[in-house]
Amino acid sequence: MIEPRTLKGFRDHLPAQALARERVLEIARRVYRSYGFAPIDTPALEYLEILTGKGSDETDKQLYRFKDHGGRDVGLRFDLTVPFARFAAQHVHDLGLPFKRYHMAAVWRGENTQRGRYREFMQCDFDTIGTTSPVADLEMVLVVHGLLAAIGIERFTIRVNDRRVLGGILGRLGLAERSTAVLRSLDKLGKATPEAVAAELSAHGVEAGAVAALLEMAGLSGPPADVLARLETLVGDSEQGRAGVAALTAIVAGARDAGVPDGRVVIDPSIARGLDYYTGVVLESFLDDLPTLGSICSGGRYDNLAGLYTKQPLPGVGASLGIDRLLAGLEELGQASTVETPAEVFLVHFDERHLADYLRIAAALREAGMGVEFFPEAKKVGQQLKLAAKRGFPAALVIGSDEFAAGTAQFKNLATQQSATIDWHGDLHVLADAVHSQLEAMRHT
Repeated sequence: MIEPRTLKGFRDHLPAQALARERVLEIARRVYRSYGFAPIDTPALEYLEILTGKGSDETDKQLYRFKDHGGRDVGLRFDLTVPFARFAAQHVHDLGLPFKRYHMAAVWRGENTQRGRYREFMQCDFDTIGTTSPVADLEMVLVVHGLLAAIGIERFTIRVNDRRVLGGILGRLGLAERSTAVLRSLDKLGKATPEAVAAELSAHGVEAGAVAALLEMAGLSGPPADVLARLETLVGDSEQGRAGVAALTAIVAGARDAGVPDGRVVIDPSIARGLDYYTGVVLESFLDDLPTLGSICSGGRYDNLAGLYTKQPLPGVGASLGIDRLLAGLEELGQASTVETPAEVFLVHFDERHLADYLRIAAALREAGMGVEFFPEAKKVGQQLKLAAKRGFPAALVIGSDEFAAGTAQFKNLATQQSATIDWHGDLHVLADAVHSQLEAMRHT
C-alpha cells in the first residue's frame, strides 16, 4: 500500500477551505474589475533566465528549477509580478498603455514553512503598467483598502513607505553602495528583533551610528503629518528622498479625499519590501488583531523590472493579496467560514417512489437560481438532516408521501431547527418562489 501523504509545505484543501478561498477570489475579481483591471494568465513554467536575479538572492535560492525534456533550464514562477513584466514586454504592442491587469494563480517557493506560509500558495495580483503617474500609486492603495473591506475585514492597517525615502536617507549616511543589503535587513523588522537586525546591519559593515539612525528612522510612528515632517528632515536636501516624501504626502491626502477612514493608511518607514525590483512607493497590510502574522497584501512601484526584457520604458505599480495567509489569519481569529457546501437547499430523499418528483423539484429550484443538493439515497430523514447540518446547509426541504398527498412541503431552517409549511399543490413555480422567499428571510435575520 502507498501511504497517502503530501509533501512538506504543500497541502490539500478540504471543501470548507476551498469554498472560503473561492469566496475571496470572487470578491477580489469583482473589486479589481470595478477599477478596470482585466484578467490575464501566464504559464507556471518560465525560462530560468526570466526568473533569476529579479527578486533577491533568497528568492533565487527558493526557486524550483530543473531541466525539462528538451534540456532547457526552466523554473516554476515564485511570484506573478516577474512573469507579468515578461508578458508586458512581449505583448506591449497588442495591449496599449497604460495597461491594467489582474492575475490569480499558484506560485512556488522552496522556503521554510511557517504560520500562514507554504511552498505552494496562491497570489491574487493587480498591476498597472506603462505610467509613472502618482494617481496609479494612490489607486493601488485604494484597491487594497477596497478589497480588504469587501472581504469583511474590519480591523486592518495599510502601512506605506517609499524606497526613495530610504534611498535618500541611506545616501546621507554614506550607505548608497550597500542599499540592497541594508534594505533586505530592514525588511526583516517585525519578523526579527531590532537587536537581530542591528547585528545583521553591523555584519554588512554599517557603523554603529548609522545602525542607530536607521533603527530610529524605522521606528517612527504616529499621525502621518508628524512622521512625514520627521522624514523630510531626515532626507535633508536629497532630491530622491524629497520625491519620496512628496509621494507619501500625496497618498495620505488622496486616501482621505477618497473616503478612506483616518488610521487605515499610516506611514511606516520600516517597510522596505525584500524584493529588489521595487523603486518607489511600497505597502504592506496587516490584520490589527494578528500583527505578527505578517502582511496579507503587499506591493509597490517597480519602474525598471520590465527593462530587463525590452528597451521600451514600462514602469509598473501593483500589489498582491496573499490568500493563504489571510485565510490562516481569519481561521486563527475564528472568523473563517466552516461551510462545506456551495448549495443553499438540501432536498431530503424521503420516498423512493417519488424520485421523479424530487428530480423535477430540484430542477425547478435550480432554474430559479438556487443551489440544491438532492440526497442520492432514501435513508432515515434524521440521518440526512444531521449530515446537511454538518456541511453547513442553511435549509432543508422535506417532502414525504403525506406532504405530496396534501400538496405541502416542510422548509426547515437548519440553524434554528424551525420549520415552515409551504402550500404549493403541485405547482413548481409556487414552490420555488416560496423557498426563495424563505431563504431571503433567513438572510435578513
